[in-house]
Amino acid sequence: MRSFRTVESAVELEIDKVKGSRFLALLSPAGSLAKAQEILAARRTEHRDATHNCWAWRLGFEPETSRSSDDGEPAGTAGKPILQEIEGRRLTDVVLIVTRYFGGTKLGKGGLVRAYAEAAAAALDAAAIVEIAITRPLEIRFDYQLTGPVMAVLSSFRLAPSGASYDDSTTLQLAVPDDEIEDLRRRLVDATTGRIEFPEPEHANR
Repeated sequence: MRSFRTVESAVELEIDKVKGSRFLALLSPAGSLAKAQEILAARRTEHRDATHNCWAWRLGFEPETSRSSDDGEPAGTAGKPILQEIEGRRLTDVVLIVTRYFGGTKLGKGGLVRAYAEAAAAALDAAAIVEIAITRPLEIRFDYQLTGPVMAVLSSFRLAPSGASYDDSTTLQLAVPDDEIEDLRRRLVDATTGRIEFPEPEHANR
C-alpha cells in the first residue's frame, strides 16, 4: 500500500428537511483516534439540544479501524449507512457526524437509513479528496566527504532531507515512501561502499 485517500479539510452542510426533520452533516479529517474523539465531543457540545448526533469514523490503514454509532436511533439506521458512504469512497482518517433535529414525524427505519445516507453522501460529495503517500522516517549518518554520492542517490529518489545535523559526521532525516525504503538503503550502501549508518528504527508515517 503506497498511499491512502482522505479529505483535505472539513465540510459542513445541511440537506433539505425530511418530513420536518433537519439533518446537518460534519465531515472532517482525523489523523488519530484522539482527534476523532475531540471532533465528536465538540459537535455534541455544539448541538447538545439535537435529537441525535450519529457518527462514523475510519482511521488508519492496513488494517483500518472503523466505528459507528446510531446514538439512540433504531439499530443500523444511522451509523452504519454513514460508515458505508465513507467506505464506498475508500477513505480513511475521517470522521463524519450527522446531527438530527426531530421534526415531529417519524421516518421509519427505511426513511432513516435514506436520510442519514443522503446527508453523509452530500458532505462527501462536497469534500476535496486528497491522496497521501505513506512514508517512513529514515535517519542516515555518513562522513562529510561522502556528501556528494549520498546526495546524488537522494536526488535520484527525489528526496530532500527534512532535517540535518553536523558534528564529526553528517546526519540527515528523511521521509521515504514506504515501498522505496529498502531500495534506497541498498543504493546508499552501494554508493558509499558500506560507509553509511542507519541509526534510527523505522516507523510508518502518514
